[in-house]
Amino acid sequence: MPIRRILAAVIATAALAGLGLTGAATAVTAQGAPSYVTPSQCREGGGEPRIDLPGNPCVGGTYDGQAVD
Repeated sequence: MPIRRILAAVIATAALAGLGLTGAATAVTAQGAPSYVTPSQCREGGGEPRIDLPGNPCVGGTYDGQAVD
């Protein structure tokens, strides 16, 4: 009987750890992906696409600092 309890605890711990790792991987992916906006999206958000600046940023508005593609 004690072996079954220990085994159940080990399985439960492994399952919870797996869920935690999945959540962490999702968070890293979401933050690490660069975001691009179109020139029209930049303008609609109140910004100005500045393709003459390094990195082609959208300056001002909702998409401030995001790259214009």
